Amino acid sequence: MNKHIIQTTDAPAAIGTYSQAVRVDHTVYMSGQIGLDPASMQMVDGIDAQIHQVFKNLAAVATAAGGTLADVVKLNVFLIDLAHFPRVNEIMAQYFVAPYPARAAVGVAALPRAALVEADAVMVIG
Repeated sequence: MNKHIIQTTDAPAAIGTYSQAVRVDHTVYMSGQIGLDPASMQMVDGIDAQIHQVFKNLAAVATAAGGTLADVVKLNVFLIDLAHFPRVNEIMAQYFVAPYPARAAVGVAALPRAALVEADAVMVIG
C-alpha cells in the first residue's frame, strides 16, 4: 500500500486528530470540510457563503493531492437543516459538471464550530 498524507495551507488546518486527506495509490480520501476561511480559521457567515467555502476548501485539498473536483467520485454532504439542500444543489453546480459524483445528503443535529454544512469526498486520480 502506498499511503501519502495530503496537507495544504490553502484549506483550513486540521482542528483535530485527522489529516486533510490521505492518498492511497490512486484514491484520495478527503476529510470533511466546513465553512472555515483557511487564512483566518474563522467561519464565514451564512449558508451560501459556507457552502461556497466548503467547496473551495475541498478544491484546495484536491489540488494539493494532484487532482481537481472533476476527479471526485463520491461526495457526502451533512446539513443541520435539510431545507438548505436546494442551495447545495444550486451552488454545487458552480463547482462540479456532469457527470456528477455519487452523493449523499444527511441531516445532522450539529456540526463542529456551529457550521451549517460540511462535506467530505473520495477522489480517484491518475
